[in-house]
Amino acid sequence: MRRESGSAQAGEAAAPPASATLIELLSRNALQVPGVVALREKDFGIWQEYTWRQYFDEVLALAAGLDALGFAEGDALIVLGDNRPRLYFGMLAASVLRGVSVPVFPDAIADEVRHIVGSCRARFALAEDQEQVDKLLDLRKHIGHLDVIVYDDARGLGTYTGSGLVAYAAVRTSGVERLETQPQLRDTLLRRARPGDPAVLLHSSGTTGTPKGVMLEHGHLLAAVRNGAAGGYFEAGEEIVAYLPMAWVGDFVFSVAAAIALGFTVNIPERPETVLQNLQEIAPTLYFAPPRSWDQMLTHVHVRMEEAPRLKRWLYHRLMPVAVDLERARLEGKPTSLGRRLVRSLGEPVIYGPLKDYLGLSRVRRAYTGGEAIGEDAFLFFRGLGVNLKQIYGQTENSALTSVQADDEVRLHTVGRPLPGVEARIGDAGEILLRSESLFKGYRNNPEATASALRDGWFHTGDAGYLEPDGQLVILGRVEEVVHTRGGQRFVAQYVENRLKFSPFIREAAVLGAGRDHLAAMVCIDFDAVGHWAEVRGISYTSYADLSQEPEVYRLIGGRIRQVNRLLPPELAIRRFVNLHKEFDPDDGELTRTRKLRRGVIEERYRPIIEALYSGLRTIDVEARITYETGETGIIRRQLTLEDVA
Repeated sequence: MRRESGSAQAGEAAAPPASATLIELLSRNALQVPGVVALREKDFGIWQEYTWRQYFDEVLALAAGLDALGFAEGDALIVLGDNRPRLYFGMLAASVLRGVSVPVFPDAIADEVRHIVGSCRARFALAEDQEQVDKLLDLRKHIGHLDVIVYDDARGLGTYTGSGLVAYAAVRTSGVERLETQPQLRDTLLRRARPGDPAVLLHSSGTTGTPKGVMLEHGHLLAAVRNGAAGGYFEAGEEIVAYLPMAWVGDFVFSVAAAIALGFTVNIPERPETVLQNLQEIAPTLYFAPPRSWDQMLTHVHVRMEEAPRLKRWLYHRLMPVAVDLERARLEGKPTSLGRRLVRSLGEPVIYGPLKDYLGLSRVRRAYTGGEAIGEDAFLFFRGLGVNLKQIYGQTENSALTSVQADDEVRLHTVGRPLPGVEARIGDAGEILLRSESLFKGYRNNPEATASALRDGWFHTGDAGYLEPDGQLVILGRVEEVVHTRGGQRFVAQYVENRLKFSPFIREAAVLGAGRDHLAAMVCIDFDAVGHWAEVRGISYTSYADLSQEPEVYRLIGGRIRQVNRLLPPELAIRRFVNLHKEFDPDDGELTRTRKLRRGVIEERYRPIIEALYSGLRTIDVEARITYETGETGIIRRQLTLEDVA
């Protein structure tokens, strides 16, 4: 039985004041709504709850315990693991002590963790479990200054010895004892933090080099929350799901800053693999997912419907196109017939409503996507289903929130207007420039990058785009990715790639053509979607590499490329392509942890394939080194087909 959630107390939380800290607002919640549920975590199949009072007490106890271990003002706390309440408590405890939390992607390889820990000179770390502790212990052998590693889940760590390895429970107990025996300590701790203190140190995606440290202060984050609330992005008392990596800026803004400031209830799934199942149980009111997640959800629906009883499958195939067509017409401002609107109404109880229930989206008032362009099919499907899906735009440097589509101004090609409190203009070379109180002050220990990004009071985003006459913002891609063919045709590879990835059968794509006579593409198929497609058609395969080279799969992908070509000028059509034998992988350095292409790495690693695409070869033998989750490497040998696009 759930306790009273934050949504029941929506009126208790207001937009944060201009001068406040996350710690002050957490204390406010503990005093004003102590029994309201702040966090839920599904653990061992059971939803565990923390009220605002319990949340505050955990943070303060952990802060007192870390203080006893020597954590001091200016110290960095590395946070490594999946979303867990105790990891959130740790990040806020660091803020209490005027230190800074540094979340790291849980699947980061050793070199990435080494760079972040080394650049921060971190002495403290908070790890989820044995896997993450092992990473940190190995790292400590090389860098030497990681003195204290606090771990949450003790399973597998019973035989571990050595200095500086401490259980979360022991740190908490120490803090509780200190607070009980030193009555003045509570007030002392609560008075430490200042609005201008750093709250979190995040890192840029690193598409063009080493990730840069972005320091966000309490004031920056709370300004973003005020801007988002004023722009209707969210409101007090939302129910949200925390499943995206803690190292992503959006998670900290939504799951920590906005949650504390506006009294959200944050629900944490049991595992990343159970998000869809847990969504059904949570039924959030506010939901954000990158385009890839929406695509995967859509693919899941398609697969399940093909396995559904005949009548249900028939209704789905008849009614969903009606809803999608109506939504397309509505967004384009075209009239719709009374008959089709009536069919849409009749379909709500038999298809649309049950599907929203199944996906956990029945209570969603606002749903968002961002990070890259979403495919038209996915966007119209969910909006046709009745989900209020809109596009947003933001950067780590601007505390995640820059622009959002309004309910009555949703368009396929825009990302909405800048939020209240955010100024945007277009600079030289079509670059988007920003100014806001939510904007960072510079990159950590990188004055050159800071000077390049912050000029004359404006943040140079590195994104190319333009403002429509009514103020809506359109994103084209990265400025440095605006290139030219040998014939002088200007294009943005990311723009073309995004349109290729609108297909559920294409997971990643790298479009080539800078300084060349024409465009070509290297495609990574979506193994699940293409695999299911192949099984339905009786096409046998043994592996990803095997499936990618099937002639039928080449025809499938070629058809998608031809569709995209019809949207491009003839001189920018993709003329040749290859289905790669493996996916681009962050562990191989080909993608960032946010799944952005590292083009320099890809162009160097796949140079023989690229040259073959432009030399007219029909096949090429490849040998590639891959990195497994264990850190071990292996070799793939395969003959690849190079295909012309008719």
